[in-house]
Amino acid sequence: MGASSFIAGRLRFRSKIAVACIAVSFLVMIIAVSVTSGFRSEIRSGISEIFGDIQITADGSNYISDESVLDLDQPYMAEIQELGIVKKAVPAVYKAGIIKKDDIIQGIMFKGVPDGPDSLGASIPSVLAGRLSLSVGDRMTVYFAGEKVRVRNFTVRDIYGAVLGGEDKLVVYTSLKDMQAVCGFGAGEASALEIILKGVENTPEALDDAASEIGTRLYASYNGDGVPPVATSSFGRFPQVFSWLDLLDVNVLLILGLMTAVAGFNMISGLLIALLRNISAIGILKSMGMKDKSIAGAFLEMASKVVLKGLLIGNVAGLGFCLLQKYTHFITLNPENYFVSYVPVNIDIVRILATDVAAFGLIMLLLLLPSLFISGVDPARTVKVR
Repeated sequence: MGASSFIAGRLRFRSKIAVACIAVSFLVMIIAVSVTSGFRSEIRSGISEIFGDIQITADGSNYISDESVLDLDQPYMAEIQELGIVKKAVPAVYKAGIIKKDDIIQGIMFKGVPDGPDSLGASIPSVLAGRLSLSVGDRMTVYFAGEKVRVRNFTVRDIYGAVLGGEDKLVVYTSLKDMQAVCGFGAGEASALEIILKGVENTPEALDDAASEIGTRLYASYNGDGVPPVATSSFGRFPQVFSWLDLLDVNVLLILGLMTAVAGFNMISGLLIALLRNISAIGILKSMGMKDKSIAGAFLEMASKVVLKGLLIGNVAGLGFCLLQKYTHFITLNPENYFVSYVPVNIDIVRILATDVAAFGLIMLLLLLPSLFISGVDPARTVKVR
């Protein structure tokens, strides 16, 4: 054991307030990082469930129109499946419809998918179920407009909680065959082909790059007439959502910086108090020939133990809070404003560790400032000889 470590073990940092302040700072940082990661994960997952990460349409036009038909019997299907970033490709048929229940009329988007409910079955969002007082097993009459109005009586098979619960983002899921019949499509036709990606970051740049790569394959392998299909990323369809997520990231960086500064300056004041209390001991050590650097190292080692203690308490409290929110969703939100109905949490251990290391390093750098006080201590004036 070196002299600095030996002295650090004998020093006492009596400020419980400093430990509490550091613990609260790390608690806030852990929650901020986990909540931001949760928003990004949940919202991207919600968009992927509805529209996919990448959506391929006939010509980039209105995929809700009956005239926008994507031919699935093309070589590009195999080309896309071979890409390493593609997890799966799901054909979908979209059609706007009007639900009439008693005196209530509600316009909503219908989506037919291969793994949708059985024939004339529907999976509806909980918001719609509450608004129309629908339960599993109830029937609902739907009107689809076109050259002629088509009427279908669907049975509610399931009620799901929509992640993107905004009024314009509610989707009723049905079978692919049902919607193909409503739109007059053949078995090899759809409104869009939705690509779910794997191993791609949740960033607009990564999504746009993936869409560009898929679009290049589409153009190279297309052998039909007219304009080749167009690949559009979810960022291209929902730029306002991703801009909102980027704004959240900026806010988190501000929070991390603020909390680190609060913890750092609190430790500076605590370390200065410890230095003043031990000014005579510092003078004695200097008179015995100990260098300022070694003395400062002893006090910094003592302070680092305090920071690590607060870091550990803050991490345990922060992770406990995040786990509680993750499994109970006890803090709710208005989906009209926040896109989700609860505060989402994603515990990313790598990000949390990176935050801990970065914050700890910055706090210790700030503590170099009060350690400069040691160089100004004069043993002749501070050491009392009796």
